[in-house]
Amino acid sequence: MNWQQQTIDLFIAYESIAVVISIALNIVISVLGVVPSVFLTAANLAIFGLWGGIGVSFIGEVFGAIIAFFLYRKGFRQLKDRKGFTHPKVQKLLGASGKESFILILSLRIMPFIPSGLVTFIAAIGKAPWTVFVAASSLGKIPAILIEGFSVYHVIQWTGTGKWILAALAGISLFIIIQRLYSRPSS
Repeated sequence: MNWQQQTIDLFIAYESIAVVISIALNIVISVLGVVPSVFLTAANLAIFGLWGGIGVSFIGEVFGAIIAFFLYRKGFRQLKDRKGFTHPKVQKLLGASGKESFILILSLRIMPFIPSGLVTFIAAIGKAPWTVFVAASSLGKIPAILIEGFSVYHVIQWTGTGKWILAALAGISLFIIIQRLYSRPSS
C-alpha cells in the first residue's frame, strides 16, 4: 500500500479531524524539508474534492513553511557563514532583506518544482525578516499549489490533461537523465 492510500485511509478513519491531520502532516513534511508533499495533495483531493483539497493543502503548506522557518532559524542560523553555500543565487537570498528578499522568496515559491524546504531553509538562515518570509511564501504558494493541485487532480482522474501532464513529466525526466549521462566526464 502506498503513502497516498494510507493517508486516505487515515482521513476516512478519523473523518471528524481529517483536516487537522492533513495540516499536521503538511507541517511535518515541511519541517523535514525533503519529503515531497504530492501524495498528501493527492489524498486531500481524493477526500476533500478539488477546491477543498487545494484549500487544505494550501493552509497546511503555509503553516508548515512558517513553522519550518522558525525552527530552521533557531537551529541552523549559524550555518550561513559556512562554505557550503557558494551558488550565486543562494548567496543573493542569504544576503537579501526587505523588498529584495520578498521578491526572491516570492519568485522561488511560484515555481512548483523548486524544493520548498530548500527555499525555506535558505531564507531562514539568511537575513529575510520573518514577516517578509510569511507574506512572500504564502503569496507564492498560491500559484504553486494551484498548479500542483490541478495537475494531480487530472492525473488521478486520468483525464486527457492528466495523460499530457504525465507524458510531459516523462519527457522532461528522460531529457534530464540523458543530459546528465552525456555531461559526465569520461574516465
